[in-house]
Amino acid sequence: QVQLVESGGGLVQPGGSLRLSCAASGSIFSPSVMAWYRQAPGKQRELVATVTAHNVTGYTDSAKGRFTISRDNAKNSVYLQMNSLKPEDTAVYYCNAFYPNLLRTYWGQGTQVTVSS
Repeated sequence: QVQLVESGGGLVQPGGSLRLSCAASGSIFSPSVMAWYRQAPGKQRELVATVTAHNVTGYTDSAKGRFTISRDNAKNSVYLQMNSLKPEDTAVYYCNAFYPNLLRTYWGQGTQVTVSS
């Protein structure tokens, strides 16, 4: 059974930085696209950034210029470096991975990011 485990969330002041990590395990196959989503209180879950197995990245407007997604294929891990954080970035951040061999998408349990002074 595939498991995604996130880490790195926490409380940070506006303008600060955090680095989220997500490690995938439990399958002999590797994910193709990995992504970060977030869900703020009272809002729908939204996409933040994606990265393919060939390290092609994509960002939503809210993440462009401030967040950087990366991955380590050898470790089946994905990272999100978040800089210049704003209070509106406060949300639970979820790791997402699509396994084409399994025809399934998996989610992590989420990690809380709170940006507040």
